[in-house]
Amino acid sequence: MIVRIALVILVLALSACSSSTPSSTAPTPGTSVSIVSGSSNLTTTAYAPNPVTVAVGGTVTWMNNDSVAHNSVSNSGVFNSGTIAPGGTYSYTFPTAGSYPYHCSIHPGMAGTVTVQ
Repeated sequence: MIVRIALVILVLALSACSSSTPSSTAPTPGTSVSIVSGSSNLTTTAYAPNPVTVAVGGTVTWMNNDSVAHNSVSNSGVFNSGTIAPGGTYSYTFPTAGSYPYHCSIHPGMAGTVTVQ
């Protein structure tokens, strides 16, 4: 029991001494993007977060949190989710760095960007 307590204290002390602070702009290995409720009537706020940044090899998962179907289609044809039903998801892994603007072809005003670094 004493060893467990000492180990917990050591882990907490080491994590408190860490000098690196995560940056909100740093690329992540993967992330989720919400297709927000009422997004049919929105533009760049239809996908949240937007824009989103991931590392090369990172995966973005779109989750349809609206009550109607949507999709996520790359403007350059790199990815196409097909129809994402309410409550459904679509994931795409980005193998190459770059900027990937996308939209909903069902509701063309909806627009987002994935930046891969």
